[in-house]
Amino acid sequence: MSSDQPGPLIGAGRAADVYALGENALGEQRVLRRYRNGGGAEREAGVMAHLAGAGYPVPRVYDASGPDLVMERLDGRDMLADLSSRPWLVRQYARTLAKLHDRLHAIVAPPSLAQQFGPGDRILHLDLHPGNVMLTTRGPVVIDWSNVAAGAPAADVAMAWLIIATSEVDAPPLLLRPAVSSIRAALLRRFRALAGDDPGPELARVARARMTDRNIRPAEVRRLQTIADAADRRAWPPFRRALRRGRGYGSNR
Repeated sequence: MSSDQPGPLIGAGRAADVYALGENALGEQRVLRRYRNGGGAEREAGVMAHLAGAGYPVPRVYDASGPDLVMERLDGRDMLADLSSRPWLVRQYARTLAKLHDRLHAIVAPPSLAQQFGPGDRILHLDLHPGNVMLTTRGPVVIDWSNVAAGAPAADVAMAWLIIATSEVDAPPLLLRPAVSSIRAALLRRFRALAGDDPGPELARVARARMTDRNIRPAEVRRLQTIADAADRRAWPPFRRALRRGRGYGSNR
């Protein structure tokens, strides 16, 4: 797994690349997820094994060594990609995302998992948004557990809400930007309403923590700062109206 190019590149995120490895001896299709910063994947693999044992939908893990994580290759596409072509499913996908959060937060974290955002004994994904939910023939499967931690569920819901609210959509056509804004606003409202834990009390703290992530873009940092300031002031009605009008958080302006 030390080769610079272990197989065809089939995906790339902000922190890792994904390569196709082909079949193993049992005929199972596999992928290799490699972190660009050289971080270790063993912790992530251990938590995924813990989750699989609890019945939570994660990819099967075959091996973990250094920055490399070998997993099953999932069929289907991610929820974000599907939502871009079938936006009328936004309410259904908000409900699915909320259920995935609730199911995850019912699982007690292994003792070795470090706490984040204060005390708590539940597993937090801290990146559980539509782009990390694969829609497969066996149902939704949650990927990318690199940020996993233990803590209070509300912080995890807050992080997901903030990612959806502030992340840039890469160069949508100008005519589609209002539609992107409307879909995003609908997803945010429905997800927050259905999630079992209220993210409101954690939004300011989690937003400021996310601002330190070296993988996010300057425009996203500015949006996070706006939300953190509004959360500190509890100035939510004006922010909700801005979302409904599609300003700021739903386009690349």
